[in-house]
Amino acid sequence: MLILLALAAAVAYAVMFMPRSDDEPGSGSTGPASSASGSPDPGTGDSGGQDSSGSPTAQQPQTSRSAVALAPGYTLRKDQEGFEVGVLKGWQRSPANADRQIRYGSDGFSLLIVPGRDTVKANGDDPLTYQADKELELQQFRDSSWSGSSGLRRIDVGRQAMAEGQFTWQDASGREVYARNLVMIVEGRYHVVQVIGPENRRDKVTDIYEQAVASYRVTP
Repeated sequence: MLILLALAAAVAYAVMFMPRSDDEPGSGSTGPASSASGSPDPGTGDSGGQDSSGSPTAQQPQTSRSAVALAPGYTLRKDQEGFEVGVLKGWQRSPANADRQIRYGSDGFSLLIVPGRDTVKANGDDPLTYQADKELELQQFRDSSWSGSSGLRRIDVGRQAMAEGQFTWQDASGREVYARNLVMIVEGRYHVVQVIGPENRRDKVTDIYEQAVASYRVTP
């Protein structure tokens, strides 16, 4: 079964953009899983889902296998680690490391995918708590003496639990970075989609993130 993660292509919340989702709770999912943020994707309507505050979402999660129309300059990469995702053309892929992190990137920007390394059984079933306290990909943020975060929230649509956030910190080289981070539970495992770039290029980080999450699909 293919499990789809879909993210909308517009800013929905002032200057921030928030994802939405579809399907499973902390115990895991057996059906399609998706996320949306901001305005609806082309061809979709409003959903009946709500975020953790009870506000209705603006996006109907995409659960079909129809192809996502990527923006010009992006291409769909089918990864041997069991997923496909839209990335900028010409980006290089780094092999999965010991932490099961797969990176695509170039010119100071990177897309990091973690396809189900951590389990709900070992890390709890709240993706917001996982993102805040346990997600390895945000350890540099937690350790940095200069850091900040915004837009931290859990989103539930149907039975699908997700969380997102925006983070800034100073990396090991002293560079100030900005990250968009999405966590979702698929069949009892956490999947992470994270885009990192220079703090003063938030617009490009958001563009890359938007395309990645809209096209991310877990494959058998």
